[in-house]
Amino acid sequence: MIVAESFLPQVNGVTNSVLRVLEHLRTRGHEALVIAPHDAGVPESYAGFPVIALNAMSLPGYADVRIGLTPTSQFERIFADFAPDVVHLAAPFSMGYNAVLATSRMSIPSVAVFQTEIASYAASYGWARITPVLWRRLRRIHSLATLTLAPSTYTAQTLAERGVPRVRIWGRGVDSVRFSPAKRDEALRAELAPNGEVVVGYMGRLAPEKQVADLGALAGIPGSRLVVVGDGPSRTELEGLLPGAYFAGKLAGDELPRMVASMDVFVHPGELETFGQAIQEAEACGVPVVATGVGGPLDLVQPDANGMLYPPGDLATMREQVEALVADPARRRRLAAGARAAVSHRTWSYICDQLLTHYDDAYRSVRHGELEVV
Repeated sequence: MIVAESFLPQVNGVTNSVLRVLEHLRTRGHEALVIAPHDAGVPESYAGFPVIALNAMSLPGYADVRIGLTPTSQFERIFADFAPDVVHLAAPFSMGYNAVLATSRMSIPSVAVFQTEIASYAASYGWARITPVLWRRLRRIHSLATLTLAPSTYTAQTLAERGVPRVRIWGRGVDSVRFSPAKRDEALRAELAPNGEVVVGYMGRLAPEKQVADLGALAGIPGSRLVVVGDGPSRTELEGLLPGAYFAGKLAGDELPRMVASMDVFVHPGELETFGQAIQEAEACGVPVVATGVGGPLDLVQPDANGMLYPPGDLATMREQVEALVADPARRRRLAAGARAAVSHRTWSYICDQLLTHYDDAYRSVRHGELEVV
Protein backbone atom coordinates (compact mmCIF):
# COMPACT_ATOMS: atom_id res chain seq x y z
CA MET A 1 0.00 0.00 0.00
CA ILE A 2 1.25 3.47 -0.89
CA VAL A 3 0.16 6.40 1.26
CA ALA A 4 1.07 9.46 -0.81
CA GLU A 5 1.20 12.90 0.78
CA SER A 6 0.90 14.29 -2.76
CA PHE A 7 -0.65 12.70 -5.84
CA LEU A 8 -2.24 13.55 -9.16
CA PRO A 9 -3.40 16.04 -10.34
CA GLN A 10 -0.50 17.72 -8.49
CA VAL A 11 2.72 17.14 -10.40
CA ASN A 12 5.89 17.38 -8.30
CA GLY A 13 8.79 15.24 -7.16
CA VAL A 14 6.71 13.22 -4.71
CA THR A 15 3.97 12.49 -7.24
CA ASN A 16 6.47 11.64 -9.98
CA SER A 17 8.33 9.07 -7.90
CA VAL A 18 5.07 7.46 -6.70
CA LEU A 19 3.88 7.10 -10.30
CA ARG A 20 7.15 5.47 -11.36
CA VAL A 21 6.98 3.08 -8.40
CA LEU A 22 3.41 2.08 -9.27
CA GLU A 23 4.39 1.42 -12.89
CA HIS A 24 7.26 -0.75 -11.71
CA LEU A 25 5.07 -2.69 -9.29
CA ARG A 26 2.71 -3.43 -12.16
CA THR A 27 5.61 -4.63 -14.32
CA ARG A 28 6.85 -6.92 -11.54
CA GLY A 29 3.42 -8.43 -10.92
CA HIS A 30 2.67 -6.97 -7.48
CA GLU A 31 -0.67 -5.85 -6.07
CA ALA A 32 -0.99 -2.29 -4.80
CA LEU A 33 -3.45 0.23 -3.43
CA VAL A 34 -2.89 3.99 -3.28
CA ILE A 35 -4.19 6.34 -0.59
CA ALA A 36 -4.00 10.02 -1.53
CA PRO A 37 -5.40 13.33 -0.27
CA HIS A 38 -8.68 14.26 -1.91
CA ASP A 39 -8.46 16.93 -4.59
CA ALA A 40 -10.35 17.78 -7.74
CA GLY A 41 -9.00 15.57 -10.49
CA VAL A 42 -7.59 12.72 -8.40
CA PRO A 43 -7.88 9.62 -10.64
CA GLU A 44 -9.78 6.54 -9.49
CA SER A 45 -6.86 4.35 -10.52
CA TYR A 46 -3.31 4.48 -11.85
CA ALA A 47 -1.33 1.75 -13.63
CA GLY A 48 -4.32 -0.52 -12.98
CA PHE A 49 -4.20 0.03 -9.20
CA PRO A 50 -7.13 1.61 -7.32
CA VAL A 51 -6.72 5.01 -5.69
CA ILE A 52 -8.60 5.93 -2.51
CA ALA A 53 -8.91 9.71 -2.02
CA LEU A 54 -9.34 10.65 1.65
CA ASN A 55 -10.43 13.93 3.24
CA ALA A 56 -7.94 16.78 2.93
CA MET A 57 -7.81 20.56 2.89
CA SER A 58 -5.51 23.04 1.18
CA LEU A 59 -2.75 24.61 3.25
CA PRO A 60 -3.62 28.30 3.71
CA GLY A 61 -1.50 30.38 1.38
CA TYR A 62 -0.20 27.31 -0.51
CA ALA A 63 -3.15 25.76 -2.34
CA ASP A 64 -1.07 23.03 -3.99
CA VAL A 65 -0.29 21.45 -0.61
CA ARG A 66 -3.08 19.24 0.74
CA ILE A 67 -3.35 18.46 4.45
CA GLY A 68 -4.84 15.07 5.27
CA LEU A 69 -7.73 14.98 7.73
CA THR A 70 -8.16 11.21 8.02
CA PRO A 71 -7.98 9.78 11.57
CA THR A 72 -5.78 6.83 12.49
CA SER A 73 -8.81 4.63 13.04
CA GLN A 74 -9.82 4.93 9.39
CA PHE A 75 -6.34 3.94 8.27
CA GLU A 76 -6.56 0.92 10.56
CA ARG A 77 -9.81 -0.14 8.89
CA ILE A 78 -8.34 0.28 5.40
CA PHE A 79 -5.16 -1.61 6.36
CA ALA A 80 -7.17 -4.43 7.92
CA ASP A 81 -9.24 -4.78 4.76
CA PHE A 82 -6.32 -4.68 2.29
CA ALA A 83 -3.82 -6.54 4.51
CA PRO A 84 -0.65 -5.09 2.95
CA ASP A 85 2.72 -6.80 3.31
CA VAL A 86 4.33 -3.36 3.50
CA VAL A 87 3.16 0.26 3.59
CA HIS A 88 5.11 2.82 1.57
CA LEU A 89 4.83 6.30 3.11
CA ALA A 90 5.66 8.90 0.44
CA ALA A 91 6.91 12.13 2.06
CA PRO A 92 4.82 11.51 5.20
CA PHE A 93 3.77 14.49 7.28
CA SER A 94 0.03 15.03 7.76
CA MET A 95 -1.75 12.04 6.22
CA GLY A 96 1.41 9.97 6.66
CA TYR A 97 1.53 10.69 10.39
CA ASN A 98 -1.78 8.96 11.12
CA ALA A 99 -0.91 6.21 8.64
CA VAL A 100 2.38 5.38 10.40
CA LEU A 101 0.60 5.40 13.77
CA ALA A 102 -1.71 2.74 12.33
CA THR A 103 1.14 0.61 10.97
CA SER A 104 2.89 0.81 14.34
CA ARG A 105 -0.20 -0.27 16.28
CA MET A 106 -0.90 -3.10 13.83
CA SER A 107 2.74 -4.26 13.45
CA ILE A 108 2.65 -3.70 9.69
CA PRO A 109 6.07 -3.17 8.04
CA SER A 110 6.50 0.39 6.76
CA VAL A 111 9.01 2.25 4.63
CA ALA A 112 8.98 6.05 5.01
CA VAL A 113 10.48 7.95 2.08
CA PHE A 114 11.85 11.35 3.10
CA GLN A 115 11.51 13.64 0.11
CA THR A 116 10.67 17.19 1.16
CA GLU A 117 12.48 19.61 3.48
CA ILE A 118 9.19 20.65 5.07
CA ALA A 119 10.77 22.01 8.24
CA SER A 120 13.34 24.07 6.35
CA TYR A 121 10.75 25.33 3.85
CA ALA A 122 8.87 26.92 6.75
CA ALA A 123 11.52 29.61 7.14
CA SER A 124 11.15 30.54 3.45
CA TYR A 125 7.49 31.37 4.11
CA GLY A 126 8.06 33.32 7.31
CA TRP A 127 7.31 30.44 9.67
CA ALA A 128 10.80 29.94 11.11
CA ARG A 129 9.43 29.80 14.67
CA ILE A 130 7.63 26.53 14.01
CA THR A 131 10.64 24.77 12.45
CA PRO A 132 11.47 22.88 15.72
CA VAL A 133 7.86 21.73 15.94
CA LEU A 134 7.94 20.43 12.39
CA TRP A 135 11.18 18.56 13.02
CA ARG A 136 9.65 16.92 16.11
CA ARG A 137 6.74 15.72 13.97
CA LEU A 138 9.10 14.40 11.27
CA ARG A 139 11.32 12.65 13.83
CA ARG A 140 8.25 11.00 15.38
CA ILE A 141 7.00 9.76 12.00
CA HIS A 142 10.31 8.34 10.86
CA SER A 143 11.09 6.80 14.24
CA LEU A 144 7.85 4.82 14.03
CA ALA A 145 8.61 3.60 10.50
CA THR A 146 10.45 0.32 10.05
CA LEU A 147 12.88 1.98 7.62
CA THR A 148 13.47 5.53 6.44
CA LEU A 149 14.80 6.09 2.94
CA ALA A 150 16.72 9.31 2.29
CA PRO A 151 17.36 10.44 -1.31
CA SER A 152 20.95 11.57 -0.84
CA THR A 153 24.01 11.16 1.37
CA TYR A 154 23.63 14.68 2.78
CA THR A 155 19.97 14.13 3.68
CA ALA A 156 20.73 10.76 5.31
CA GLN A 157 23.38 12.44 7.49
CA THR A 158 20.99 15.25 8.39
CA LEU A 159 18.27 12.82 9.43
CA ALA A 160 20.71 10.79 11.54
CA GLU A 161 21.89 13.98 13.25
CA ARG A 162 18.24 14.83 13.96
CA GLY A 163 17.79 11.53 15.75
CA VAL A 164 16.03 9.55 13.02
CA PRO A 165 16.98 5.85 13.27
CA ARG A 166 17.32 3.14 10.59
CA VAL A 167 18.10 5.43 7.65
CA ARG A 168 19.16 4.13 4.25
CA ILE A 169 19.80 5.90 0.96
CA TRP A 170 17.41 5.44 -1.94
CA GLY A 171 17.90 7.78 -4.89
CA ARG A 172 15.66 8.57 -7.86
CA GLY A 173 15.60 7.30 -11.39
CA VAL A 174 15.57 9.29 -14.60
CA ASP A 175 13.98 8.56 -17.95
CA SER A 176 17.05 8.91 -20.16
CA VAL A 177 14.99 8.21 -23.29
CA ARG A 178 12.59 11.07 -22.63
CA PHE A 179 15.39 13.31 -21.35
CA SER A 180 18.09 12.98 -23.97
CA PRO A 181 20.52 15.12 -26.00
CA ALA A 182 18.55 13.95 -29.05
CA LYS A 183 15.71 16.25 -27.94
CA ARG A 184 17.84 19.35 -28.60
CA ASP A 185 15.91 21.59 -31.01
CA GLU A 186 17.82 24.14 -33.08
CA ALA A 187 14.62 25.88 -34.16
CA LEU A 188 13.70 26.43 -30.53
CA ARG A 189 17.22 27.66 -29.79
CA ALA A 190 16.93 30.18 -32.60
CA GLU A 191 13.77 31.49 -30.96
CA LEU A 192 15.32 31.65 -27.48
CA ALA A 193 18.69 32.99 -28.59
CA PRO A 194 18.28 34.67 -31.99
CA ASN A 195 21.81 36.06 -31.92
CA GLY A 196 23.45 32.75 -31.09
CA GLU A 197 23.61 33.37 -27.35
CA VAL A 198 24.54 30.58 -24.95
CA VAL A 199 21.29 29.46 -23.29
CA VAL A 200 21.55 29.38 -19.49
CA GLY A 201 18.51 27.72 -17.98
CA TYR A 202 16.60 26.84 -14.82
CA MET A 203 13.75 24.35 -14.41
CA GLY A 204 11.60 23.99 -11.32
CA ARG A 205 8.91 25.47 -9.16
CA LEU A 206 8.96 29.26 -8.89
CA ALA A 207 8.67 29.56 -5.12
CA PRO A 208 10.72 31.15 -2.32
CA GLU A 209 12.35 27.90 -1.18
CA LYS A 210 13.84 27.38 -4.67
CA GLN A 211 15.83 30.66 -4.46
CA VAL A 212 15.25 31.43 -8.14
CA ALA A 213 15.83 35.11 -7.40
CA ASP A 214 19.53 34.22 -7.03
CA LEU A 215 19.61 33.96 -10.83
CA GLY A 216 19.62 37.75 -10.83
CA ALA A 217 23.38 37.44 -10.21
CA LEU A 218 23.68 36.19 -13.81
CA ALA A 219 22.30 39.36 -15.37
CA GLY A 220 24.40 40.90 -18.09
CA ILE A 221 26.75 37.99 -18.81
CA PRO A 222 27.88 38.74 -22.37
CA GLY A 223 26.67 36.31 -25.02
CA SER A 224 24.09 34.57 -22.78
CA ARG A 225 20.29 34.31 -22.51
CA LEU A 226 18.55 33.22 -19.33
CA VAL A 227 15.59 30.84 -19.70
CA VAL A 228 13.30 30.00 -16.76
CA VAL A 229 11.02 26.95 -16.99
CA GLY A 230 8.27 26.46 -14.44
CA ASP A 231 5.50 28.25 -12.61
CA GLY A 232 4.53 29.04 -9.04
CA PRO A 233 3.63 31.77 -6.57
CA SER A 234 6.84 33.76 -7.17
CA ARG A 235 6.51 34.06 -10.96
CA THR A 236 5.26 37.65 -11.10
CA GLU A 237 7.94 38.82 -8.68
CA LEU A 238 10.66 36.95 -10.58
CA GLU A 239 9.59 38.41 -13.91
CA GLY A 240 10.27 41.82 -12.37
CA LEU A 241 13.61 40.75 -10.90
CA LEU A 242 14.79 39.04 -14.10
CA PRO A 243 13.59 41.38 -16.88
CA GLY A 244 15.93 39.94 -19.50
CA ALA A 245 14.91 36.31 -18.94
CA TYR A 246 12.59 34.23 -21.09
CA PHE A 247 9.85 32.69 -18.93
CA ALA A 248 8.60 29.52 -20.59
CA GLY A 249 5.98 28.70 -17.97
CA LYS A 250 5.09 25.19 -16.91
CA LEU A 251 5.92 22.63 -19.60
CA ALA A 252 4.94 18.97 -19.88
CA GLY A 253 5.04 16.10 -22.34
CA ASP A 254 7.63 16.42 -25.08
CA GLU A 255 7.92 20.20 -24.61
CA LEU A 256 9.80 19.88 -21.32
CA PRO A 257 12.73 17.69 -22.46
CA ARG A 258 12.89 19.66 -25.73
CA MET A 259 13.40 22.86 -23.75
CA VAL A 260 15.93 21.40 -21.29
CA ALA A 261 17.97 19.68 -23.99
CA SER A 262 18.11 22.98 -25.88
CA MET A 263 19.94 24.65 -22.98
CA ASP A 264 23.73 24.94 -22.85
CA VAL A 265 24.16 25.40 -19.08
CA PHE A 266 21.73 24.45 -16.31
CA VAL A 267 21.78 26.46 -13.06
CA HIS A 268 20.25 25.14 -9.84
CA PRO A 269 20.40 27.70 -6.99
CA GLY A 270 18.19 26.00 -4.35
CA GLU A 271 19.86 25.07 -1.05
CA LEU A 272 17.02 22.91 0.33
CA GLU A 273 17.03 20.06 -2.19
CA THR A 274 16.94 16.61 -0.68
CA PHE A 275 17.81 15.16 -4.11
CA GLY A 276 17.57 17.43 -7.15
CA GLN A 277 15.60 15.61 -9.84
CA ALA A 278 15.76 18.60 -12.18
CA ILE A 279 19.57 18.36 -12.06
CA GLN A 280 19.43 14.70 -13.01
CA GLU A 281 17.07 15.39 -15.92
CA ALA A 282 19.33 18.16 -17.19
CA GLU A 283 22.31 15.80 -17.01
CA ALA A 284 20.37 13.16 -18.94
CA CYS A 285 19.88 15.79 -21.63
CA GLY A 286 23.64 16.32 -21.75
CA VAL A 287 23.57 19.75 -20.14
CA PRO A 288 26.35 20.66 -17.66
CA VAL A 289 25.09 21.85 -14.28
CA VAL A 290 26.11 24.69 -11.98
CA ALA A 291 24.58 24.08 -8.54
CA THR A 292 24.94 25.10 -4.94
CA GLY A 293 27.26 22.77 -3.01
CA VAL A 294 24.83 21.55 -0.37
CA GLY A 295 22.15 18.87 -0.12
CA GLY A 296 21.25 16.53 -2.95
CA PRO A 297 23.46 18.21 -5.60
CA LEU A 298 26.55 16.92 -3.78
CA ASP A 299 25.70 13.40 -4.99
CA LEU A 300 24.78 14.48 -8.51
CA VAL A 301 27.41 17.02 -9.57
CA GLN A 302 31.08 16.08 -9.80
CA PRO A 303 33.09 19.30 -10.22
CA ASP A 304 34.74 19.61 -13.62
CA ALA A 305 33.39 16.20 -14.63
CA ASN A 306 29.72 16.99 -15.30
CA GLY A 307 29.32 20.46 -13.81
CA MET A 308 30.42 22.83 -11.08
CA LEU A 309 29.47 23.49 -7.44
CA TYR A 310 29.62 26.82 -5.65
CA PRO A 311 29.52 27.52 -1.89
CA PRO A 312 25.97 28.15 -0.61
CA GLY A 313 25.13 31.82 -0.87
CA ASP A 314 28.25 32.69 -2.87
CA LEU A 315 26.53 34.23 -5.87
CA ALA A 316 29.74 35.85 -7.12
CA THR A 317 31.26 32.39 -7.56
CA MET A 318 28.08 31.14 -9.21
CA ARG A 319 28.35 33.94 -11.74
CA GLU A 320 32.06 33.26 -12.32
CA GLN A 321 31.35 29.59 -13.01
CA VAL A 322 28.56 30.36 -15.46
CA GLU A 323 30.71 33.01 -17.17
CA ALA A 324 33.51 30.45 -17.55
CA LEU A 325 31.18 27.94 -19.21
CA VAL A 326 29.57 30.55 -21.46
CA ALA A 327 33.00 31.56 -22.71
CA ASP A 328 34.35 28.03 -23.27
CA PRO A 329 32.35 25.83 -25.69
CA ALA A 330 34.95 23.03 -25.59
CA ARG A 331 34.60 22.75 -21.82
CA ARG A 332 30.82 22.78 -22.14
CA ARG A 333 30.99 19.87 -24.58
CA ARG A 334 33.27 17.89 -22.26
CA LEU A 335 31.06 18.44 -19.23
CA ALA A 336 27.96 17.68 -21.30
CA ALA A 337 29.34 14.27 -22.19
CA GLY A 338 30.17 13.66 -18.53
CA ALA A 339 26.69 14.72 -17.48
CA ARG A 340 24.99 12.19 -19.75
CA ALA A 341 27.37 9.41 -18.71
CA ALA A 342 26.80 10.11 -15.00
CA VAL A 343 23.09 9.23 -15.14
CA SER A 344 22.91 6.65 -17.92
CA HIS A 345 22.57 3.74 -15.45
CA ARG A 346 20.02 5.41 -13.17
CA THR A 347 16.91 4.03 -14.82
CA TRP A 348 13.67 3.90 -12.86
CA SER A 349 13.67 0.12 -13.25
CA TYR A 350 17.07 -0.11 -11.55
CA ILE A 351 16.08 2.31 -8.79
CA CYS A 352 12.70 0.65 -8.15
CA ASP A 353 14.27 -2.80 -7.91
CA GLN A 354 16.37 -1.33 -5.09
CA LEU A 355 13.14 -0.16 -3.46
CA LEU A 356 11.70 -3.67 -3.61
CA THR A 357 14.75 -4.88 -1.68
CA HIS A 358 14.03 -2.29 1.02
CA TYR A 359 10.41 -3.46 1.13
CA ASP A 360 11.59 -7.02 1.62
CA ASP A 361 14.00 -6.02 4.39
CA ALA A 362 11.27 -4.10 6.21
CA TYR A 363 8.96 -7.09 5.93
CA ARG A 364 11.57 -9.52 7.25
CA SER A 365 12.40 -7.12 10.08
CA VAL A 366 8.85 -7.00 11.42
CA ARG A 367 7.84 -10.58 10.64
CA HIS A 368 11.11 -12.32 11.43
CA GLY A 369 13.17 -9.86 13.46
CA GLU A 370 15.82 -9.43 10.76
CA LEU A 371 17.15 -6.02 9.76
CA GLU A 372 20.51 -4.79 8.56
CA VAL A 373 20.87 -1.02 8.28
CA VAL A 374 23.65 0.14 5.97
